[in-house]
Amino acid sequence: MDLRNIAIIAHVDHGKTTLVDELLKQSGTFRENQATTERAMDSNDIERERGITILAKCTSVEHGSTRINIVDTPGHADFGGEVERILNMVDGVVLLVDAAEGPMPQTKFVTSKALALGLRPIVVLNKVDKPDAEPDRALNEVFDLFANLGADDDQLDFPHLYASGRSGWADAELDGPRENLDALFDLIVKHVPAPRQIADADKPFRMLATTLSADPFIGRILTGRVESGTLKVGETIKALSRKGERIEQFRVTKILAFRGLGQQPIDEAVAGDIVTLAGMTKATVADTLCDLSIDVPLPAQPIDPPTISVTFGINDSPLAGKDGNKVQSRVIRERLMKEAESNVAIKIEDTPGGEAFVVSGRGELQMGVLIENMRREGFELSISRPRVIFREENGQRMEPVEEVIVDVDDEYSGVVIEKLTGQRKGDLVEMKPAGAGKTRIVAHVPSRGLIGYHGQFLTDTRGTGVLNRIFHGWTPHKGPIEGRHVGVLISMENGVSVAYALWNLEDRGKLFIGAQEQVYEGMIIGEHSRDNDLEVNPLKGKKLTNVRASGTDEAVRLTPPVRMSLEEAIAYVQDDELVEVTPKIVRLRKRFLDPHERKRQAKAG
Repeated sequence: MDLRNIAIIAHVDHGKTTLVDELLKQSGTFRENQATTERAMDSNDIERERGITILAKCTSVEHGSTRINIVDTPGHADFGGEVERILNMVDGVVLLVDAAEGPMPQTKFVTSKALALGLRPIVVLNKVDKPDAEPDRALNEVFDLFANLGADDDQLDFPHLYASGRSGWADAELDGPRENLDALFDLIVKHVPAPRQIADADKPFRMLATTLSADPFIGRILTGRVESGTLKVGETIKALSRKGERIEQFRVTKILAFRGLGQQPIDEAVAGDIVTLAGMTKATVADTLCDLSIDVPLPAQPIDPPTISVTFGINDSPLAGKDGNKVQSRVIRERLMKEAESNVAIKIEDTPGGEAFVVSGRGELQMGVLIENMRREGFELSISRPRVIFREENGQRMEPVEEVIVDVDDEYSGVVIEKLTGQRKGDLVEMKPAGAGKTRIVAHVPSRGLIGYHGQFLTDTRGTGVLNRIFHGWTPHKGPIEGRHVGVLISMENGVSVAYALWNLEDRGKLFIGAQEQVYEGMIIGEHSRDNDLEVNPLKGKKLTNVRASGTDEAVRLTPPVRMSLEEAIAYVQDDELVEVTPKIVRLRKRFLDPHERKRQAKAG
């Protein structure tokens, strides 16, 4: 059977996973009456809730006598470690572009990786049936993007299709029959070359491990594409590191291949196919699994360095251990090390005390997803404010800069430019009308300036703006950037909050808690309306007297408290504050709960 390996890449919410659903249906992977879920490739709970792809996943469909292995890739730059590894397994890419929005930052990020590897792209202009679709403009923007990214002549001469993934059709012409996806299947078979590895089928076995996972029944498993040779179940092979060091020798206990949405055991892995192997105990991502006669590892794609770090610590608040069952530093460390094994974009370091761990990664969203996964598993954590990672170049301190692309209504463009280029020290690169009364703003902003900006951006644009950001490069340090302009309200007592006390505190600022909630000394219960921190008593009840006056004992009416999401809380806290995360609740607190200790640290700092 003929073989094709492709990746589907696109920006967030441009329709990758929906298109894969339709490819699976129309290829006969599902039975006519089989119960299927929408966005079948989004298997992770958080992926379904947020509507984004976080983990790269493989599937396969059959079209005539050809089997097509399809990789659904993440659409967010924070999960770029997945994208870079996965592109090594394929021979072509289907670039999906929203016909209304055109190429967006994530399109640029992943496409640059694909073009650098020499992959030949197919462009699919999706959602052409939207009222504001402009497929011709989007197509011209894709060509300009390829030219700017240094595509060669073959890559610039790309074929394109017009499609609607949700409606299940793709055609070479905009006014085509709009019946099915046969045009896309045919183009993949015709345009994407068969794996060149097939010619090396008679050489010794070699495979580069690109994704790692664990199966409860067969243990540690590694997925990758067979670069040469064949492998049968029961054969003994070895694992080499990127530097050529021998890691282990093991017997292959199982070989799995992707068939539809699942994996099926097969007897033999052949060159060019994407397979999963079991039997190893130490080998991990970017290692070479090979025949015992081979001593030179396969080259592994370099991974972009982490740009931010967050400290994960134990929850040492008075309410620790009430919600979660995994609270010890040893258990937290094991979980983080397990994450670092399968996610090459994350680095873990121990702190001197041993009770906290510095986790470095690609962005706030990646950190937020890791923390959310851990709290769902029963962990309790204290999380610090994200810090940007600096580096030295020729004796100069360099900091990461992100390219920010903003689409806002014309009336809000002024305030967005002011915030990005003023206090956040960004540089305006481009500003142009985007049609329909909107303006597109492109700016290069230090990563430090973007921590905590998204919530403020939504407020400034009344929730109508769209902000996309991507790592751009390194620039000389731009000096201090102001943080939060207001202080916080800090509880001075332990106990349960009282409605009457909170009602009296509403004049002081916005509250983060409601009545009858557990509070403790040092916990942040609200935002002060001024720039200093204020210690308050949320437990103070109303003094009772013998004299009653009509109308004075009416029920207290409280303004609903501000409830922050996990990402909002992490972006909100300052360096002397922490986010307390448990399976049931997210709280804010001061790093030092004792007020005397806080004053002493402030003087020392």
